[in-house]
Amino acid sequence: MSEADKFELISQEMLDAIGKKSSPTKLEVDKLQIRLFARAVGHTDPIYYDEEEAKKAGFRSLPCPPGYLGTPIFDPSKAAAAAAGPAARGGPQPKKPLNRVLNGGTVIEYFDDICAGDTLTSQSYLADVVESPSASLGLLLISTNKTEYTNQDGKVVAVTTGTSIRY
Repeated sequence: MSEADKFELISQEMLDAIGKKSSPTKLEVDKLQIRLFARAVGHTDPIYYDEEEAKKAGFRSLPCPPGYLGTPIFDPSKAAAAAAGPAARGGPQPKKPLNRVLNGGTVIEYFDDICAGDTLTSQSYLADVVESPSASLGLLLISTNKTEYTNQDGKVVAVTTGTSIRY
């Protein structure tokens, strides 16, 4: 009897995918993108626009506003994989039952400053998958995905945790 035999929705393929990291994605942290993101989400603190203000506040350069974790560096040699969609980029994507999906939320943990001039590497993986009964929707499949961001020095500077709910 396999571990998946205990579940109604969770397959062995899903269980086997837990913890398997995607191929790395390189991201650049650029002053222009920091300014554009900060402006787009309504940040008015001058540390996101003026390098002197950022340095007065103790940053090396313009810091990333909350929620911005760099811009993927375009690599023409990987353009075909990018065009194939997220499954081609995000590591193992086992087939999941149930067609309706809700965003269960995203949490970003920061472990160090991320500033203009940094180069980040991200890798994603399925962290957990569970079944949960609901009062009116039947059995739910809850998946937790994590993405780790390391800087150019190899230090983990942020981790995002996203939850999706299938019903």
